[in-house]
Amino acid sequence: MPGGEGSVAFTPFASSELPAANLPDTDLSMFHAGKALAHQPWVKAPTATDARDGLGPLFNARSCLGCHVNGGRGPVPQTAETPLFTAILRLSVPGQDKVLGSVPDPVYGDQVQVQSTALSHQLRGRIAPVLPAQDPEAPAEAWVYIDWREKAFEYPDGTQTTLRFPEPRIEELGYGPLSENLLTSLRAAPTIHGAGLLEAISQADIDALADPEDANGDGISGRSNQVWDVEQAAMVPGRFGWKANRPSLTITVAAAFQGDLGISNPLFPDQPCSPVQQRCRRTPSGNNAEGFELPADLLALTTGFVRNIGVPRARARDEVAQSGRQHFYQAGCADCHQPTFTTPVLGGERAHLGHQVIWPYTDLLLHDMGPDLADGRPDYGATGSEWRTPPLWGIGLSPEINGVQGFLHDGRARNLEEAILWHGGEAMRARMHFVALPIDQREAMIAFLETL
Repeated sequence: MPGGEGSVAFTPFASSELPAANLPDTDLSMFHAGKALAHQPWVKAPTATDARDGLGPLFNARSCLGCHVNGGRGPVPQTAETPLFTAILRLSVPGQDKVLGSVPDPVYGDQVQVQSTALSHQLRGRIAPVLPAQDPEAPAEAWVYIDWREKAFEYPDGTQTTLRFPEPRIEELGYGPLSENLLTSLRAAPTIHGAGLLEAISQADIDALADPEDANGDGISGRSNQVWDVEQAAMVPGRFGWKANRPSLTITVAAAFQGDLGISNPLFPDQPCSPVQQRCRRTPSGNNAEGFELPADLLALTTGFVRNIGVPRARARDEVAQSGRQHFYQAGCADCHQPTFTTPVLGGERAHLGHQVIWPYTDLLLHDMGPDLADGRPDYGATGSEWRTPPLWGIGLSPEINGVQGFLHDGRARNLEEAILWHGGEAMRARMHFVALPIDQREAMIAFLETL
C-alpha cells in the first residue's frame, strides 16, 4: 500500500488517473470534473467556447495530459526525424534570478515553444501552406529534434550493454538567433500520481534527511532547493519538478498552464511571449473580465484532480524480488530514495491525505548526480549537476500505464538498468555496488524495483 489507504488497484489495468481509494464520495464529482479539464484540449481565442479558449499563441501542448500521457511519463522522440511535442526544452543564460530561478533567453524565454496557433504553423506540410512571412500571427519559436548518441558499457563480468544520451537540435528559429551562451535542458514529463501525498509530507521530516555539508561523511549531501513562492511572495523550500523548483502543487499546475499551454491564470497572468515577440503579444487572448484565461476556480479544480490521484498498489514480490530488495538497501539506494514517510494529520479537503504511512522512495532533496547527468543549467539553488530524487512508487507499471519507459529527467534510460548505470556523483557508490553484482543479482534488484 505505497499510497497508504488511498492506494488503488492496478488490475484489470494500471492507471495514473484513478481517484485515491480513500477520497470521500462527496469529492468524487469534483475529481472527475478536474480530470475532464486536464484532458480537454484548449483552442485558439476568440471562440464561442469561451470556457476553454486562449491556447497559446505559443505553446507546447493543447492539454495537461497531452504530455503526462494517462497521468504517466511523457514520451520523448525516439528518432532524429520526429519533432519534440510531449517533452520540453528548457532555456536560460548564465546568471540567477530571484523570482524566476534562472535567467531566460532574452528572445525565447525559459523554454522553446514548438507550436503556434498561427495558420502557417497549423498548415505546415499541407497543400497550399501559408508561409510564415505572409502570416500576421506569431510563428512557433522553433522545431526541436533529438539526436541520440550511444556509448558502450561493460560490466566487470564481461556483460556488455549500450547507454544512450540525447543531443537536442534546434531548427527553423522563428525569432532570430539564440544567445551565444545559451544553456539547454531536455525535460520529460514525469508521472503525477501521489502528488498530493508528496505535498502533505512535513517539511520538518524532509529537513531531517538533509545533510548539505555531509556531516556524517557518507558521501551524500542532500539539500532543499530554495525557490520563489508567488503566492507568499517569499523564498521557501521547493519539492516539485526535476530540480525541485516549485514549492506547491497549485504553483506547479499554474506554471504548467502558462508555460506549456499558454493559458494565463491568477498566479501567472502573462502570455508566454517575450518582450521582442510583438506578433505574439498582439494576438487576441481568451482572458475573462478578471484578465485570465483560466480562472481561480478552474485552476483549483485541476489542482484538486492532480492532488487526489491514487498511487497504484505494489505488486506481489517473489523470492527473487525480495532478494533484490536486500541489494537495494545494501547498495545505499535508500539513502536518497527514502522509502517511507508518515504524513501529518490534516483537516478539511485534504484530511484523507493525512496520517498515512506512504512509501514513495524519495527524500525530495537535491543531490549531485555527477557530470554524466549534468545539464549545466542552474535553477534557483540547484546547480547544473543537481537533481531532486524522483519518487519510485509505481515505476514498474510505466509500460502498462502508457507504454513509455523513458526514465531520468530527459528520458534517456530505456529501462531501469540503464537508469541505474547513469547514476554518478553522490550515487556513485550505489551504482558501483550494482555493477559489481553477478548478473542474476542485478536482475533481482531490477525485479524488486518493478514491484514498487
